[in-house]
Amino acid sequence: MCLPYGGHMLSRRAFLAGALLPASGGRDDAWPALERNWADVSSRGEPWSPEHAMAREFRLTGDPALKRRVAETIGRGVREAYHAGAVKTGNWWNWEIGVPKRLLDLAILVGHRDDGLIEAVDHFVRPWRLLFYRGTSTAANRTDLCLVTLLNGILSRDPRKISRAAEALSPVFRYVTSGDGLYRDGSFIQHSTVPYQGTYGVSMLHGIGAILRTLCGTPWEITDPALGNVFAAVEHSFLPFLHEGRMMDLVSGRAIARKPHGDRRRARAFTDALDLLGESASASQRARWRELIANPPTGHRLMPAGARAVHRREGWTAALSMSSHRVAHYEHGNGENLRGWHTGAGMLYWWGEGHGDHYSGDFWHTVDPYRLPGTTVSTKRLPDGAGGAWGENCPPARWVGGASDGVHATVGQHLFGLESTLEARKSWIFLDDMVVCLGAGITCRDGVPVETVVDNRRTHARLTLGDGWAHLEGHGGYLFDGSVRVRQDEYTTLWFDHGTDPTDARYVYALLPNADLAATKAARVTVVANTPAQQGVTAGDLTAVNFWRPGTVAGITVTEPSAILYRPGHFLVAESQG
Repeated sequence: MCLPYGGHMLSRRAFLAGALLPASGGRDDAWPALERNWADVSSRGEPWSPEHAMAREFRLTGDPALKRRVAETIGRGVREAYHAGAVKTGNWWNWEIGVPKRLLDLAILVGHRDDGLIEAVDHFVRPWRLLFYRGTSTAANRTDLCLVTLLNGILSRDPRKISRAAEALSPVFRYVTSGDGLYRDGSFIQHSTVPYQGTYGVSMLHGIGAILRTLCGTPWEITDPALGNVFAAVEHSFLPFLHEGRMMDLVSGRAIARKPHGDRRRARAFTDALDLLGESASASQRARWRELIANPPTGHRLMPAGARAVHRREGWTAALSMSSHRVAHYEHGNGENLRGWHTGAGMLYWWGEGHGDHYSGDFWHTVDPYRLPGTTVSTKRLPDGAGGAWGENCPPARWVGGASDGVHATVGQHLFGLESTLEARKSWIFLDDMVVCLGAGITCRDGVPVETVVDNRRTHARLTLGDGWAHLEGHGGYLFDGSVRVRQDEYTTLWFDHGTDPTDARYVYALLPNADLAATKAARVTVVANTPAQQGVTAGDLTAVNFWRPGTVAGITVTEPSAILYRPGHFLVAESQG
């Protein structure tokens, strides 16, 4: 862990000039330390290219032939593509982050100063990109821009660039109330509207760790107290979505549609980021992270700003993905995830014992995108990329959230369909042994059937149907009011058919993860309300109600839209909504 050095704040003029220079110690003494520190960062994990492997080998052997070959690669890249004055084409990220970060990395590892590369980075990553915290210079992207500026400063031995990179990282540490960044409730947003802990968030953690490690022991060490928010976010924002060696898809944006087993790769990237970030954290924090990874605690994490929730009980886990006026239905971009349309329509993931890989592998390449588990959807056919790219498809809903005591929760979503007239109220009550799912006010005028998908599991397990219940061997049970339709092929699918153009259709069902046949038959649910105005249940002495409008349910009266958890003589958790 680095010892504190000192913090500074810059005026706009001083920032652009890079005026913050080392306050003590010889400037020349810092460069070997910076180069060594970066080499330590870059030498972790697998090489990202053959040239990177050669550069790392050079650090060990000093073989001049290796240095020459890497230098030739850098020179060729600068001459043929990445040079000052070249015309940007395609994605801005390649020019300001992707290409310069890799070329600078190679150059620093082999000690090869390429003035053409330095000039190119100066040209494409201007100082003003780090002055204003907005647009594409926020959260993970801001962190990467700071890292590129830092590496350019090391290669050019320019203290002004080092200062600028260190100072410009601070806005990333602070909590936000809108747009990109970390939220106090545990949410993390990138691209303005997309919950993104699993990819951009992990990249941000890794970048912060890399910068902290590189500046360690130099006059530019970062000591902003707000850095503590980042360390706290590991537990409250990121670890809730790590499950049995996989990073959950509901916080991974368009990345879910990439190669199979992406959730495993994202989990490895996360633990790599923690290893690096942990070098700047306290020993107690590192120990805490290791314990949480090894033994995830039971409980409930509700993140309204990101329209996400995670519920853990002994032997099973559930996670909920919604959308709101500030969280997109889904994200697509660069041709990826073009059919993720309904992932924010109340998709309810759940993992029972022995099924940690249930949504892994080729799930996203084989599942019916109109029948994602938990969702209520119009079956209207949608074009690829419907609703706009990069999360530009937020519904108008403002009542999306709920109330939790950290153990149980009542969560609600005012659902609006994507490019559809569909509207509904959906509620989930997360209990010790089940998740109760309620739907009301389901109305649509698309001229096609509307469905609520109870489940869609990738299994050929034996399904037993009874009067108001079903049991899927090795997975768990289901309770439902009314009739459900069933299909078994590669997937086992249960759904409610609300008919074409329904008006005020409703549903009630419950998931019973890990329940055996006897427990499924014996289970009961007490619904105290299921209307477009209120939805709620009682379970033992717990009452959970979502009030879409003021009213009275089970002896509880509210005067504004609210989510209520009530246990007489113990607690009342009330969260206003809308």
